[in-house]
Amino acid sequence: MQLTIESLEGIRNTAREFINRMGNKRVFAFYGSMGVGKTTFIKAVCEELGVKDVINSPTFAIVNEYLSAKGDSIYHFDFYRINNTEEAFDFGYEDYFYSGAYCFIEWPEKIDNLLPPDCTTVNIVEEPDGKRVISLS
Repeated sequence: MQLTIESLEGIRNTAREFINRMGNKRVFAFYGSMGVGKTTFIKAVCEELGVKDVINSPTFAIVNEYLSAKGDSIYHFDFYRINNTEEAFDFGYEDYFYSGAYCFIEWPEKIDNLLPPDCTTVNIVEEPDGKRVISLS
């Protein structure tokens, strides 16, 4: 399945479409180059899920927790700064990934071997015209 972000102004529409297609999936691994918009898109998804907290990249904290409008936990990860998978073990990644809560993971290639088998892969690619194409598998 593919979605397109035509412009920054239309990102919320794409986020709503993404949510409508998530089904019962809970763990999403976002792949894409630096600056392609992973954090921006995750922020839009969280806002559409009713998060009222400040949503930003957990680059230094590794994980941020937000609450949806329904009071459900949403975990936002950024593994860019970890050096090895042992660091993911140190903060108890399993408790998050297998909690049943939404988990949105940036830089999952750092911990590919730890991702749950039912994790949804989300690839974001920037087109020459500036549009972002999001592929889910």
